[in-house]
Amino acid sequence: MKAKEIREMSDEQRASLLKETIDKLFKLRVQARMERLDSPSEVGKAKKLIAQIKTIQQEING
Repeated sequence: MKAKEIREMSDEQRASLLKETIDKLFKLRVQARMERLDSPSEVGKAKKLIAQIKTIQQEING
């Protein structure tokens, strides 16, 4: 997801996306401990998306 797309979202949509991504990261980490991940790069992608969302939220909110 591009930063421009995240900026165009409403605050509620960004908060929802952040919560979903955090949940996804948690599940990926649990899965990584229990068994092999199909694509380990998903963990990095989720972490990057969380950082992008938090950065944009901070830019907008001040």
